[in-house]
Amino acid sequence: MAQIIPKNLVSVESNWQKELATAFTDPESLLHYLKLDPRQFSEDVAARKLFPMRVPRHFASLMHQQDRHDPLLLQVFPRAAEFDKVAGFTHDPLSEQHNTTPGLLHKYRSRVLLIVRGGCAVNCRYCFRRHFPYADNSPSRAQWDDALTKIAADETINEVILSGGDPLMAKDLALADLASKIADIASVKRLRIHTRLPVVLPHRVDTGLLSWLEALPLQRVMVLHINHVHEISPALVNAVSALKKIGVTVLNQAVLLRGINDSVDTQVALSEGLFDAGILPYYLHLLDKVAGAAHFEVSTGEAKRIVREMLLQLPGFLVPKLVREVAGEGSKSPIDLHCTAD
Repeated sequence: MAQIIPKNLVSVESNWQKELATAFTDPESLLHYLKLDPRQFSEDVAARKLFPMRVPRHFASLMHQQDRHDPLLLQVFPRAAEFDKVAGFTHDPLSEQHNTTPGLLHKYRSRVLLIVRGGCAVNCRYCFRRHFPYADNSPSRAQWDDALTKIAADETINEVILSGGDPLMAKDLALADLASKIADIASVKRLRIHTRLPVVLPHRVDTGLLSWLEALPLQRVMVLHINHVHEISPALVNAVSALKKIGVTVLNQAVLLRGINDSVDTQVALSEGLFDAGILPYYLHLLDKVAGAAHFEVSTGEAKRIVREMLLQLPGFLVPKLVREVAGEGSKSPIDLHCTAD
């Protein structure tokens, strides 16, 4: 087995876990923190029963106080519109809930996705897995071994993606052990981590995480999830710098969200801010049609208009690929910017 577990990993203090424990889970507490009147949100608060609210205090500190339309607040605060039943919006928009091996999704030919942890540090209201049965997809150690055996038996797989929930919700000792086993699979050359934790909880990029990542004998890619330039804090910039110093490639994927980042100026500012922070724009997703999130949808036609204008204002390497994910397809589906059909 690849030796990537530092001897002192167990003793590393988990400050991020202590910080996570103080996250806002009560909508009214968050409103009071932002100096907003809870009475103006009484109908919205009820939507927490559809999907719990969870907002780390670092992320809340990036919100503008007394602004009910703050783009970060709108991503995470329950809204009455979540009760609306809209045609085409389902509990399983990507048909992921019937996989045969717990925690293992093999949607694409050369790569597989492992659901490491079901929980997230922040519950984004548009999350396409807000109804995902994580209890049925939280594998035991024995089931991990079964999933890894299946990966090793398929020589076409050269990349393993750690996802969730958020994989960085797991402790570093468990992650290091899993990564060691992945590194022992001959065909695998890349480990990719999809995470929002460094954005909403930058202290997650600590010495424990950096130590096992640095020792991993694979190409390492971290894909962050940042939707608005206001999410790029000095603490995140420092975390990204630390990751890049040990050779981790850092990318970003965003979701186009109505009323949050659905303007050319907002998208240009995001791309510029990402690159200033050492992060390369990667994907801009059209909303996955998950039940409870229809109020976030931006039309395909409007999305194409925004990206076409971005191409006029930015160098090509700062314009993310506009894509949608279609259940059953072998890859993300790029959107043709010049096709007139929506």
